[in-house]
Amino acid sequence: MTFCFENCAAAGCRADLCQGLGDSNVNWYERARDVIPGGVNSPIRSFRSVGGTPYFVAKALDARVWDVEGKEYLDLVQSYGAIIGGHAHPVVVEAIYQAAQLGTSYGAPTAREVLLAEAVRDRVPSCEMVRFVNSGTEATMTVIRLARGFTGRSKVIKFSGNYHGHGDVLLAESGSAFAVFGLPDSAGVTAPMVADTIVAPFNTVPEVGDDVACVVVEPVAANMGLVAPQPGFLEGLRAACDKAGALLIFDEVITGFRLARGGAQGHFGVIPDLTCFGKVIGGGLPIGAFGGRRDVMSVLAPLGPVFQAGTLSGNPLATAAGLAALSLLNDAAYSQLYASAARLADGLREAISSVGIPITVPVTGSLIGLHFNATPAIDYVTAKTTDVEAYKRFFHAMLRRGVAMAPGAYEILFPGLAHTDAVVDEIVNRAIDAAREI
Repeated sequence: MTFCFENCAAAGCRADLCQGLGDSNVNWYERARDVIPGGVNSPIRSFRSVGGTPYFVAKALDARVWDVEGKEYLDLVQSYGAIIGGHAHPVVVEAIYQAAQLGTSYGAPTAREVLLAEAVRDRVPSCEMVRFVNSGTEATMTVIRLARGFTGRSKVIKFSGNYHGHGDVLLAESGSAFAVFGLPDSAGVTAPMVADTIVAPFNTVPEVGDDVACVVVEPVAANMGLVAPQPGFLEGLRAACDKAGALLIFDEVITGFRLARGGAQGHFGVIPDLTCFGKVIGGGLPIGAFGGRRDVMSVLAPLGPVFQAGTLSGNPLATAAGLAALSLLNDAAYSQLYASAARLADGLREAISSVGIPITVPVTGSLIGLHFNATPAIDYVTAKTTDVEAYKRFFHAMLRRGVAMAPGAYEILFPGLAHTDAVVDEIVNRAIDAAREI
């Protein structure tokens, strides 16, 4: 048996099973562009905003990925936060393998769905009931319908620079790929679809009228770089919603179980009525969830009149992976995550600023941003002052040195449990060279 990279044998992997290994990234990209719009299945994966050809991943292990040409990268993308224990973590892989032996989908309830829902409720007490879906976008789309159905109101308040998936209602000023590509909104979204959507500045408490069904917010904005809530912002939203009788929704697709055991609401001590989850609870497989107050969740079908359904919702592979991923996240794990993030942020800040490049490296828990400006961002307007050209140069300088970051200046870095001190120090050393180059 031939193994294609160090520790491959431990992962039980064979070179002949690698995905596309041996061909070039350019060739795969050309083939992809012929059959997939833009050559990618999510716009942020394209290199349109940074230039060049995307690398095509053949395999991954711990904090590293390998492309089809066999080049190794220290990975700070980690599936945009979905991977928290490290790629191909043996506990997660074994859970998926064991579940797959029993079938991949049934169209019927399973015990594991109940176990994962209980695990979510145990960690996030505000989620008295939980419904599983297949993505974070599906979760946010459904909670808007649920909030409208529960309150009988139509208006929705969201915040500029907050991304809540690609549902029509929430696409306005959404950060993420919209910021990267300079798009104000999406073609195909008609005016009536967003007529009831009110967009407010992040970190400013808006006026919440009695026609507002809900206020939806990323408690830590992670799609316009990393922008933390200012003191009093989340508390102000809670008070404004209570006064108006509107529901407060936290989109914790990124912060849920990564920021803390209880997510951002546990970290900041502000409790929403509804919460959206994704990323971590799938262990790398597609899943989403939303949960909240029992009285609100009880208006979902089959108990109530708000319809939501999904054949693959709570599927046995994703729930197995989710339970395995959550099992890794004890107090020691969070201590390690915070320490690794702080170590990496300090190192990157010093590496980049030491050569005279203006940089702000915000950190919240295990989330890190890179803002190429000396002034910290507090909202979408100030987030867009980042020097996009400087990020492009730094991105490619790091990529040439075998460090993979997201190909967009408004994304963030996701160190995980596989990013040991040695890995972090190696990334920082490469960053020193990259900063000197640019």
